Amino acid sequence: MLELHSAGEDALILYLGHETSPVIAARVQAACSAIETALGDDLRDLVPSYASVLIIYDPLRTDHLSVGHRVRTAVSALATTAASAGRSVVLPVYYAAESGADLETLAQRRGLTVNEVISIHSETEYRVYAIGFAPGFAYLGQVDERIAAPRLATPRQKVPRGAVAIADRQTAVYPAVSPGGWNLIGRCPTRMFDPAATPTMPVAVGDRVRFEAISRERYLALGGDLS
Repeated sequence: MLELHSAGEDALILYLGHETSPVIAARVQAACSAIETALGDDLRDLVPSYASVLIIYDPLRTDHLSVGHRVRTAVSALATTAASAGRSVVLPVYYAAESGADLETLAQRRGLTVNEVISIHSETEYRVYAIGFAPGFAYLGQVDERIAAPRLATPRQKVPRGAVAIADRQTAVYPAVSPGGWNLIGRCPTRMFDPAATPTMPVAVGDRVRFEAISRERYLALGGDLS
C-alpha cells in the first residue's frame, strides 16, 4: 500500500500501511531515506510515524505536483528494496518499586511476580516505531502481551525524566519531566534527548532497542537520580 495525500500548503503525507508491524516500520524507514535523497534541499522536514511519513517541503522552491511526483518515483521500488535493520541499542534500567511506581501493581494485575515482569520486559527486542510527544520520546513496540497494560485512568501531573513505562503494547523512556499516563516500571539513566550532544538522541526510527536490568548502585553511578 502506497497512498500520498495533501497535508497542508507545504506538506504531503505518505501512507505505507494500515497496521503496526516490523515490516511496515522498515518500509517507513526506507521511504525516509529515499525521500531525503529525492527532495534534497527542497525538503524541510520528515516526520515518520508507525505507518506513515509527513513530508514538509519549502514552498518557495517547489510545489505539491513536483514533490508528489518525486516522492512516488522514490518510493515505487520500496517493495523490492531491503531496508536497513537499524542499529542495536541497549538501554540500562533500574527496575524497582522506588523507581517504577506501577511495577508491583502491574505484576499483580497480570498474575506475575515482579521478577517475571522485569525478565519479560528486558528480554524483548523492541523497534523504534516513531519519535514524538516530546523530543526524544521514542515509541517502542511490541510489548509482550503478558505485561501489556492500559494507560492510567488519571495521568500523573509529573513523571520523572528517565522513567521507563508501558502503555498497551508500547514501551518508552520519558526524556524529560512531563505529565504522563503510562505505567512506570523503572528508571533509565541514559539521556534520551540532549540538544548539546551529537546525535541529540541515542535512538532513531528503525533502530532495535533492548533493555538491560541494572542494580541501584549501577544506576546511580551512571548518573541516574531517584528524586
